[in-house]
Amino acid sequence: MAFHLYDTASRQIRALDPVVPGRVSIYHCGLTVQGPPHIGHIRKEVVFDVLRRWLERSGLEVSIVANVTDIDDKILAKAVEQGRPWFAVAYENERALHAAYEVLGCVPPTYEPRATGVVPEMIEMMQTLIERGHAYAADDGSGDVYFDVRSWPAYGELSNQKVDDMLPAEDAPLEGKRDGRDFALWKGHKDGDPESASWATPWGRGRPGWHLECSAMAAKYLGREFDIHGGGLDLRFPHHENELAQSRAAGQPFARYWMHNAMLNLAGAKMSKSVGNTLMVSEVVKRVRPIDLRYYLAASHYRSIVEFSEESLAEAATAFQRIEGFVKRAAALVGSGEVGDVPEAFAAAMDDDLSVPAAVAVLQGRISDGNSLLAGGASGELGAVLAQVRGMLDVLGLDPLSSTWDRGGDDAAYAQVIDTLVEGLLEQRQEARAAKDFANADRVRDQLTAAGIDIEDTPQGARWSVKGS
Repeated sequence: MAFHLYDTASRQIRALDPVVPGRVSIYHCGLTVQGPPHIGHIRKEVVFDVLRRWLERSGLEVSIVANVTDIDDKILAKAVEQGRPWFAVAYENERALHAAYEVLGCVPPTYEPRATGVVPEMIEMMQTLIERGHAYAADDGSGDVYFDVRSWPAYGELSNQKVDDMLPAEDAPLEGKRDGRDFALWKGHKDGDPESASWATPWGRGRPGWHLECSAMAAKYLGREFDIHGGGLDLRFPHHENELAQSRAAGQPFARYWMHNAMLNLAGAKMSKSVGNTLMVSEVVKRVRPIDLRYYLAASHYRSIVEFSEESLAEAATAFQRIEGFVKRAAALVGSGEVGDVPEAFAAAMDDDLSVPAAVAVLQGRISDGNSLLAGGASGELGAVLAQVRGMLDVLGLDPLSSTWDRGGDDAAYAQVIDTLVEGLLEQRQEARAAKDFANADRVRDQLTAAGIDIEDTPQGARWSVKGS
């Protein structure tokens, strides 16, 4: 079965037919680095990491470009608020993004261009759009350049909307626009803006609008036509709609497929910095193991909304620890062996629009088979099951025996000893609390705190972590 993907543009599942046989080119929208990434952002990174791993396991060569928006109204506002240069704010948060990639086991993109690095290509694209009658410089002297949405009859095709039903674009004042729905390709330099946040153009100094950078980057690094364009579902309109319109209007075929992952919600609302309901990756991994967090983010279908709660995160961690437990017990008997081929049912699930839940069901079935074999001790059959399980976990980026997660040597041995000791003390504390011997329970907690262990009491029991880890 060939790989099939739900294409947002056509609203149907389609077989993947790459522009270049044997190679897949993917562009997905990265972070606007006005702040560090929260787990809502990083869900998208995990989704596309799993996609990449599966396509490569299927024998395809994969190139992924993910942008960094390092110049933007929000970044400039943060710089003023913090009293720092805008580029320092952007770079600090770009590094936080890379740290989140690494801590959750994501393979870095093939290339990760910054918006500020493709200004010449953006200027060329604007000139092309103006020459073709699809863009115009504002006549109010602002230096703004806008895309004329009514010049492109297909505008709205990605989000299935009609121009007359759309609200005015909120990216710039209406005064310089011919139509309120026209969107900014370029924003003229304004009094009070840092001079370093502007570049010379035929229409005056200024900086990029949000949408233009992605079209310029995709064309520069993947070609005028490429395979998959992706991102969060919240980007479908206006961001991706605008990318599609300006690229096609400039004469580029652009993306063959559009892939959008659903949101990670908190209390029913989309997780975002603007409403303050964020859970930063750097904070979450202090109270839950990164591999458990990755399982939580990867296990749902990418087009399904995930309603975040501490309880659901804890349940996912427990589920993965059962998977991990089998792998480590089996490896102790037969050795870690090699990462094996995946079962046909697993492959069929992954080829069916990256259906990770169905793939995980296959994984759990093989682990059930393996658990039945553990009682019999080491055997070739157990080794074969372990190899298949590791193969499936490798595709999901969750193989606990891989170098990403298992440091091996003394670190692993010490970690096992510490885990055993801490869990034993926590059991003593729980027994003391159950007996209402609170003085002894507090003494155990004080011992752990003095040793650098943080304890969090939850409805599912006590959780612990090393301070500062």
